Amino acid sequence: MCDAVAAGVLPRGIECVFTATDEIEGVDSADDWRAALEAAGRLSPQIVQAIVDAHGDRGVTAIEAVSERRVKRYRDFDVVVGYDDEYVVEDRGCTCKDSQYNLDPDEGERCWHVLAVDVAEALGELDHHDMWYSDVREFL
Repeated sequence: MCDAVAAGVLPRGIECVFTATDEIEGVDSADDWRAALEAAGRLSPQIVQAIVDAHGDRGVTAIEAVSERRVKRYRDFDVVVGYDDEYVVEDRGCTCKDSQYNLDPDEGERCWHVLAVDVAEALGELDHHDMWYSDVREFL
């Protein structure tokens, strides 16, 4: 069980792929979680809580996607496997409807797909594919 589940920040049943190291205290819920995550190289309860405080359910879903290894890096795009489709993430923008219609990127709002790429990248948990997604997508 990972620290975040043990601390009650994430629900039981989520399989975490992160290892425990020293805790990072006082992580702010703003974009500081990104720097803290890169520095720690793992998800601590404080970092998870900061992500959830800043992004709510989108943050929880992003962490779940990373723990389930659903974040892929191709030569041309990052792709997050969602519930109904795969979503292309490029330059912190996403092809999902949530991003297109509900969120204001100027206010720092991001969909869970973009957050998942941020978390996976900081943790080195991207599933690398040495191919072009634009070629793969034709077969899906």
